[in-house]
Amino acid sequence: MRRNTRRRPLSAAVLVGVSLLAVGFGSVGAGADPAEQQAPTAQQLADLIGQGLKDPAAHPIADTGSAGSGSSCNSGSGAGSGNGSGDCYGGSGSSSGSSGGHSSDTVGYGPPSTSFLAAFGQALLNPNMAPPGSNDWNCKPTAEHPEPVVLIHGTWENAYDNFAYVSQPIHDAGHCVFTFNYGRSNLLEGGGLGSVLPGANGTGLIQDSAKQIATFVDRVLAATGAQKVNIVGHSQGGAVSRQYLKFEGGASEVHHLMTFGATNHGTTLDGIGALGRAINNFGIDVLGLIEIFVGHSGIQQTVGSDFVNQLNAGGDTVPGVDYTVVGTRYDEVTTPYDLTFLTPGPGATVRNITLQDGCEQDLSDHLTLMYSPRVLSIILNTLDPGQPVQCTFNPWLVGGGGKL
Repeated sequence: MRRNTRRRPLSAAVLVGVSLLAVGFGSVGAGADPAEQQAPTAQQLADLIGQGLKDPAAHPIADTGSAGSGSSCNSGSGAGSGNGSGDCYGGSGSSSGSSGGHSSDTVGYGPPSTSFLAAFGQALLNPNMAPPGSNDWNCKPTAEHPEPVVLIHGTWENAYDNFAYVSQPIHDAGHCVFTFNYGRSNLLEGGGLGSVLPGANGTGLIQDSAKQIATFVDRVLAATGAQKVNIVGHSQGGAVSRQYLKFEGGASEVHHLMTFGATNHGTTLDGIGALGRAINNFGIDVLGLIEIFVGHSGIQQTVGSDFVNQLNAGGDTVPGVDYTVVGTRYDEVTTPYDLTFLTPGPGATVRNITLQDGCEQDLSDHLTLMYSPRVLSIILNTLDPGQPVQCTFNPWLVGGGGKL
């Protein structure tokens, strides 16, 4: 099954929203004794949200915040240009900034790193550098490993700080490894305030970023002579790669898609995203204000957005691709973490993995997933099933490649 459907307790952010939205229920019982009025239950809140949805084709936000499938996209709509195919460039309530942005190649190489925090600091000084072992454009795949590996970073991240731990070992295992920086949008282009930070990429419209991935993968295939690639995507890197597979021709060019903490079905951001979507569904554009801070892609990744609905409409997978999907119980960004899991459709295989199943000592959170020895071993095992999957301690938040 894709995810647990049990009733979940509302987070603090949603409980605040329950209190705010209780006014809507209070009007139903106008004239009643205030002492007899009770705060709405989670299900009542979900029902109220469902009644107030702007798009009747969409699903209400309930329980885990999943909006399910269904799209409220219209051809030619959205916040930007170039969406003649009907892509939704802004989620519901998207109103800030304009579309824009670009991708860029890396320049030089950074050192190996076992810690996300250390790699993040390095990238602040050198935001365009490549992780070690990547982007050898003279690399030719071998008969044993005929498919290059393309690393796709997440929101507010870059090629180096996302993959400084895993890139060299993947290369040393005999694979050609490539990566780049996508979704580079400044504040005026709708990248949000986070985009002013050096090396903060992946902030532009996800549909634009998917086109940038398509162009980059074509370059990799041309340079290596390979027929297909394998993709490793972290966070938005998983969702944008699925956009590429579904809408930009990637299904014929990708063998394996491996995602880690991917926002495949959106995120509630511990309830904040769900609350914002709920208020938006009542006609108050709070997500437009939030978008000024988090950028286009941040809003697109919240539960119930037009982007998320369209990405999953008709099924989670595309034929011909094998999926390995990894989530961590300690994820504080993709929440609830099991929204990352996929359900296989025709012609596709899916392996859903909770990182802590059988390895409770791996405490990796969202940012330190790519600094986990267990994650690295899952990547290598997917590429070469003869490789063992490890179980090693990895600290929460700081990340240490298996040690403090």
